[in-house]
Amino acid sequence: MAKMEDSGWLRAAVLGANDGIVSTASLLVGVAASNADHRALIVAGVAGVVAGAMSMATGEYVSVHTQSDLEAAALARERRELRTDARGELEELAGIYEKRGLDRGLAKEVARQLTEHDALAAHARDELGMSKSTKARPLQAAFASALSFAAGGALPLLVVALSPHEHAARIVSAAALVALAGLGALSARQSGAPMARAVARVTFWSALALAVTAGVGALFGVSG
Repeated sequence: MAKMEDSGWLRAAVLGANDGIVSTASLLVGVAASNADHRALIVAGVAGVVAGAMSMATGEYVSVHTQSDLEAAALARERRELRTDARGELEELAGIYEKRGLDRGLAKEVARQLTEHDALAAHARDELGMSKSTKARPLQAAFASALSFAAGGALPLLVVALSPHEHAARIVSAAALVALAGLGALSARQSGAPMARAVARVTFWSALALAVTAGVGALFGVSG
């Protein structure tokens, strides 16, 4: 069985790839519907993948870095409280263990031993809910998001590059929906959710996104 932190990264990778496929395929279908030539279609696709990957990386970095700053501030506050009110912090920790089902005497003894071993780690884990596996890592999150988006976006871009121009929109739409259904099934299997419902949901909303962008492209299309 996969560790929880591993499954979290798998979910993030699947979501990033899903975004890459939907965004890039929708962009390509919209541009193709505007009667743009094949070269313009490829340029738009490459630009979309690069821009999307950078946007994902930037957004994820800022978001996770904010979380990291909040964690650092919380730890700094705990350090101050441990220095200025060690007895109160010990009682607070014992109270946490008592609420979890330990009797008063055992809760105090567990709190005392953990405090002697590493007081800050005990409070970070049991009071703040922080651990090594949940620690915010901005650069890692940014890289993973960019990579997964680019990997997903590469699929419709490759399909459109190899497809006859006159059928590019239909072929890339079909390929994207098949890939998205596969990702939906993978995500459902990993999380234990009903597979048919997950596949239907991602397919429906993705098909809607493709249809809307195709309509926009046709509406503002250039003469063929």
